[in-house]
Amino acid sequence: MYYSILLYIQGENAYLIPTLWAIGVVLFFFLFVSIFVQRRAGSRLKNELVELEKVKQNNVEYEFVLKAMRLCTWHIDVPTQMLTIDADYRDDKGDLVSIPEVPLSDMTDAVEKSDRERVRLAIENICTGRSTSYHEVYRVLSGKAGMTYWEESYGTIASRDEEGNPKKIVCTSMRIDAQKEMESALITARNKAEESDRLKTAFLANMGHEIRTPLNAIVGFADLLPVVESEEDRNQLISEIQKNNYKLLNIIDGLVSMSKVEAEAKSLVKQQVDLVPVLREVADSFSPMVDPSQVVLATQFPISELMLTTDIGKVKEIVANLMQNAIKFTASGSITLGFDLPHGEKFTLWVLDTGKGIAQEDQQRIFERFVKVDEYIPGTGLGLSVAKSHAESLGGSIGVDSVLGEGSRFWVELPLR
Repeated sequence: MYYSILLYIQGENAYLIPTLWAIGVVLFFFLFVSIFVQRRAGSRLKNELVELEKVKQNNVEYEFVLKAMRLCTWHIDVPTQMLTIDADYRDDKGDLVSIPEVPLSDMTDAVEKSDRERVRLAIENICTGRSTSYHEVYRVLSGKAGMTYWEESYGTIASRDEEGNPKKIVCTSMRIDAQKEMESALITARNKAEESDRLKTAFLANMGHEIRTPLNAIVGFADLLPVVESEEDRNQLISEIQKNNYKLLNIIDGLVSMSKVEAEAKSLVKQQVDLVPVLREVADSFSPMVDPSQVVLATQFPISELMLTTDIGKVKEIVANLMQNAIKFTASGSITLGFDLPHGEKFTLWVLDTGKGIAQEDQQRIFERFVKVDEYIPGTGLGLSVAKSHAESLGGSIGVDSVLGEGSRFWVELPLR
């Protein structure tokens, strides 16, 4: 039946069949092309989705890095001279980012005056293309009574215009206050170590003289004893020998004490003891070291008994070093050993003298090792350093109140237990 219909149609129109075949071929080709294009578009879309996912991942990683490094990112639009804050993950964001976009001049105006011109020139150089990168460390005014904080910034050219001039500068900044504090501490420690090394070298160079002076006196006066017939002269020689023997012993004790300070700083042997008789004993031991016609050695105790729990050996050494120091610098007047009434869980003992006094600028450094304010006065420069180390190991503190030419009051604040 269908064959008869086709024969009839062909008989009626000889071109109909070829036309139908041609249309079918065209439709088939169009369908094939559509499927191919659709597959290509699907593949492209899939790739774009993969790239988009990568971008999202990169943004996450980028943000993580910014947070981890506590960075602030910003850029400069060179034609408009505007600075835009893109992201800020600093702990303390400072004052520059109160609004996201500011004129570039506001940034340089916020820089501390001594750093401002250097930073301005560096930004101008990269904006004009004279340099390809920017790196500056500077202080920023915080707006709090002249306070500043440290900041470090990096920048590079992100894009250029048709003529090759910089169009966009991308930058990053970070707070470096902790780094600067560490640098300052390291410099201070280095300077202190160098000064200590210098003082130690000078100490070792002078130590021979310090030891020889009393030793020569002991040997010389001892040689004279057999040939001196006067009893009064012999007693005078014996007295001088004893004084120089005590000086030599103090020098050796100072060296030994200093060598033990570091090792025994945390080694305390505490016991309950009455401080008053201990202080009287120390004061009496120094009586032979002063000329009673020139210097009065006294004690001043507000109460007759003061019980405390401490390492009494260290306390005695502290007091002995303060007394030795007072005797060395007091040619006339008085030296008084005493303590104040306890306040709370602490008390203060002190040594007051009418000696040379200490200049204001020297009142802190005298407690450092090997420091001698007066090089002409015999001594190792270790006594006050030992006293300070012992006071701190006992949980206390030490200091001095002094007026040059009038005298000094060395004090030690210690816990009662």
